[in-house]
Amino acid sequence: MLVHVLLYEAGTESEGIHSLELKGSTVILMFEDRDDAERYCGLLEAQDFPTPSVEELTRIDIETFCVEAGYEPRYVEKGFIPSTDEERLMISPPLSNLEVGNWHNQDNINDQKTSSNEQLDDIKKRLENLL
Repeated sequence: MLVHVLLYEAGTESEGIHSLELKGSTVILMFEDRDDAERYCGLLEAQDFPTPSVEELTRIDIETFCVEAGYEPRYVEKGFIPSTDEERLMISPPLSNLEVGNWHNQDNINDQKTSSNEQLDDIKKRLENLL
């Protein structure tokens, strides 16, 4: 099954995946519907946040990436209606965002982050070979 994730600087050495910090966990959103993912990107842009691109990858690959990186994957079904404030963040980004400028140059990036970027590259290459 294919899902849609939000990537920054896709295809570059500084590629990053959009995430949310919820109760001490880093959450990666996987959208079933491309339109929902693009709408989320538009909301980020409206908040003057860097606009990610919507990339289509397999759900199992993203879930594996998340487990290995210590992230929590969250699936957002088409037509999802939130019932809590936390779930609302799955269809609308928070009003304030963490600063991400030059995240790839920050001192606190560790080998796990580098490994995560390599894993994303590997997932995309495998998907391209399947198509």
